[in-house]
Order: sequence, then structure tokens, then C-alpha cells
Amino acid sequence: MSGPLVAAFDVTRRFGHFTAVDGVSMEVNPGEVVGLLGANGAGKTTLMRLLLGLLAPTEGDTRLMGGVPDRETRAKVGYVPQGLGLYADLTVTENLAFMAGAYGVPPAKVPVELAAYADALVGAIPLGAQRRLAFTCALQHDPPLLMLDEPTSGVEALARAELWDTVHAQAAQGVGVLVTTHYMQEAQQCDRLLLMSDSRLVGSGSEQDVIGDTTAVEVVCDDWAGAFAALEAAGEAVTLAGRSVRVADGDPDAIRRALEMAGVDPEVRAVPATLEERMTVLARSAATSR
Repeated sequence: MSGPLVAAFDVTRRFGHFTAVDGVSMEVNPGEVVGLLGANGAGKTTLMRLLLGLLAPTEGDTRLMGGVPDRETRAKVGYVPQGLGLYADLTVTENLAFMAGAYGVPPAKVPVELAAYADALVGAIPLGAQRRLAFTCALQHDPPLLMLDEPTSGVEALARAELWDTVHAQAAQGVGVLVTTHYMQEAQQCDRLLLMSDSRLVGSGSEQDVIGDTTAVEVVCDDWAGAFAALEAAGEAVTLAGRSVRVADGDPDAIRRALEMAGVDPEVRAVPATLEERMTVLARSAATSR
């Protein structure tokens, strides 16, 4: 289809006095992988459920496959929820058959890497195998859109890489992909990023677009633990990379003075920020603007 596969237009969702999604607009087009990033509670899963029509917006509008999200348009989506959507008391083969029946297509063959578990109950197989199965179930009906909510959470590095190979193979065939993740390395696999914080969309674009000219301050010293503690006590957005202490969007002179007052002799320099540090800056800005 031409145009976005899924889109939100100034969408808000409230639960009583709590606002889970606040005025978010976004879209996913054919053949692109869009990463939806944010901390737990940022609103990512609620937004995904709104896009699928599993929740109704309090304000705003959503479109799925060019129409109102409903059973017909959802049938064109491959969805992997956080809980995977599998049946623990069915075998791998039975899960594939059941999911295929729901879409009215023949069941897929059990993938080679799951062959040893074909007749095992899903609740008894490793998490990585469960996630591989969830992907296979979601792809059985050749959907033009994949929506993946934390699809690699809890999976070891090699299995994550294999799942991302599947994502890129689908995108190369024109499938649009919306994926949430906590792993910053996985964000680099996306064509475009959407950053959510405290229910709002606070940044979008490529990784470099999102980072922009944001910098961080890197502190190198023998007493890295003391430097970390002093800056944390001063309320700085401090992180540790190896034994280098980093402060997102920090003032080098102010940080040097704070460390010297704490008896730490530092080497302080401004460096380009990482994506995670930019997210920290955006999250702080969003929180203070409320």
C-alpha cells in the first residue's frame, strides 16, 4: 500500500488521572525499521496497543493499514507482545498450527533451530527458543507490518543478533517494522528512532539526528569511584563507562570545581554524547517542562 502502514495523530490515552500517552504523532512506512525507545513506564507499550486498536484513544486518532484499527486491519499485522502471546501448555508444533489457523493459513514448518523442541511444551523450552517461535508465529501469514514489543528482552547476544537478522530480512522485502527495545546497540539497527519519556515523544530521527550537538563530560582520574560519588551527590546525570565517569550535557568547568572540592584531581574533557546520554538529557527536559 502507499502511505504509512500505521500512524498516530496527536494521540493521548488517559487512565483516570494518569496520562500514559500524551499527544504523540508518528508513523511507520513500508520497508523501514522504526525503533521506539524509552524507559519502563514511558508509554511505549500503551502506544503500541493504541496503534493496534486494542485500546481506544482518549484524544487523537490512529490509522492501521490506511483504516481504523479493527479485526480486519489487525489480521495484516505480525505482532509479538512482551508476553510473546504463546500458549505454554501447547507444544511448539501446536502453537504454530493454532496461530496459523487463526489467520486461515497453513502452519509454517518448525524452524531448524527449534526442531529439537517440536514436541515439547512451550512452557518448558528456553526463553530464546520461545522468542524464536513467537517470531515464526507472527510471520506465518506474510504480514506487511511487524509490531514487536521488546522482542529480544532476556535473550543472549547471539540469539538477539539472529532475531535482528530476521527483522532486516523482512524490511528488505518491504515489510514495515515498529520495535521497542531497551538495548542501545539495537537502536543502531533501526532506520529511524522515536524516543518517549514520561508519556511524550521527545525526539525522533536517525541516531545522529537525535544526538545532534549534545555533548558529555568525560572524567578520567585514579579515584573514579570518588568522582562518581561526588558528581552523583551534586545531582549530575552521571554514568560509568569502564573506569571513565561521564556526565550528560555537563559543564566541564563546574564539574572540575565540584571534583576539586571533593578532593579529586581529575582530567576533564568534553566529548560527543552517546544515544543513551541524549535520552537522559531529553528525559530530564521533559520532566522539568511539566
